[in-house]
Amino acid sequence: MTSAKSARRPHHWRRDLIELAALFTAVAVADAIANLIGHQPDGPYLLVVSAVALVATAAFHTWWARRHSHAPPSGEGGSAPGGAEAAAHGARDSAAAEAGGSGAGGIAGAEETALWRMRTTVRDAPGSLAALCVALAGLRVDILTLGTHPLARGTVDEFLLRAPASLQARELSREIAAAGGASTWIERADAHDLVDIPTRVLSLATRTALDAAELPLALRQLLGRCTIHSLPALSVTGRPTGESAPVESVLEETVMRLRDPSGGVISVERPYLPFTPTEFARARALVELDARLGPRVPRGEDVLTLPEGNEITVRRADRDDLAAARAMHDRCSQRTLGLRYHGPVADADRYLDHLLSPRFGRTLAVQTASGKLVALGHLLWDGDETEVALLVEDGWQRRGIGSELLGRLAALAVEAGCESVYAVTQSHNTGMVAAMRALELPLDYQIEEGTLVITARLTAGRPTTDRPRTTEGPARPSAPTEGARR
Repeated sequence: MTSAKSARRPHHWRRDLIELAALFTAVAVADAIANLIGHQPDGPYLLVVSAVALVATAAFHTWWARRHSHAPPSGEGGSAPGGAEAAAHGARDSAAAEAGGSGAGGIAGAEETALWRMRTTVRDAPGSLAALCVALAGLRVDILTLGTHPLARGTVDEFLLRAPASLQARELSREIAAAGGASTWIERADAHDLVDIPTRVLSLATRTALDAAELPLALRQLLGRCTIHSLPALSVTGRPTGESAPVESVLEETVMRLRDPSGGVISVERPYLPFTPTEFARARALVELDARLGPRVPRGEDVLTLPEGNEITVRRADRDDLAAARAMHDRCSQRTLGLRYHGPVADADRYLDHLLSPRFGRTLAVQTASGKLVALGHLLWDGDETEVALLVEDGWQRRGIGSELLGRLAALAVEAGCESVYAVTQSHNTGMVAAMRALELPLDYQIEEGTLVITARLTAGRPTTDRPRTTEGPARPSAPTEGARR
């Protein structure tokens, strides 16, 4: 290794010869000046001043040479200082411009920043992506992640950006348009968007595999802000609805129609942004996974003790509980069923098949030690919104069961990423109003012709998922609400 390094070391004999000649010249000039000045009256003083100036000049030259050395940095330990470090960052930014990786621009760590999600369409030509990255670098914007969606003509590029907080969406959109981007869409992002796309898809697939009720939520998180409706093949009265989709499903610009494995159609709408074939393929893969796995619901349960000492079990419910739910209906009074369903009591049983389907939401069941079903709580997906609804058998009301279920449903809604939940009931149903207030969340009230809609904003607080093992506090009735707000 030593001989190899010596062979690469350059020889500086020319520089040494020039410095030696300059030294001899300087000595000769100094001797001539000393002979000329030394014989004058002020000669000695001038010589001393000249010597001091020469020493100062030499010292300054030495300091300057060491401070601005052009020698390459040591390869062992440490990073390139000064200009070398800047060059390294420049190389990283150039690579990012070509490959779309992180590092376009660069923002000082102390500067306040904001996260943006941006999607734009560019020509499918070499240099198109690089032009966008150069424009982002000019705005001092970092590219954190990049996904590409090939189209028949052009490519949709989806970015997660970290930008200076002072940068406005309008300015960013204008610069992207000047760099060749078209149909640009920008919205604020948060820390949850920092997960890369493959990791996010795998996580959503895992959630879907564990719980059939997760499919609509997984689609919403996969596709961003969109509206999802599960349209059954049969109405509650058993009549065909005409809703169907081919096995390969359908993509029409801003609407996807996916074939629901349990029958009917899952409709996904995003009016502000057309879906790409890549997004369509991902969504269809999740639906196919759900179809292959069949019906499934987590089987965890909690055993609680009521104030009077009775034990109850709270668990997830599905269509396997249909017979037990109908038997509970038979034991409920007309008043209780009327408060719950707001319609002909004779039709109550028809709603159960829909309500217990995991495709339309999540259902919690309460059963006694003997296994009898005495209460149901529903968390129902209603497009962009989420509804909560309860039904407690007459003989088990005013024991805190309704409040227990409602708290658990709100916690499930938080886990699902819902911003709010609403309950529809009648204005004289003080029990449901009290149960909603017990959530200790901000509530909004709407009253229309005796119908009361209570909306709880979940983003303002976090209902606890660790419910107490013993139900205590004042007794509250639980004669709850009905289906979706229309």
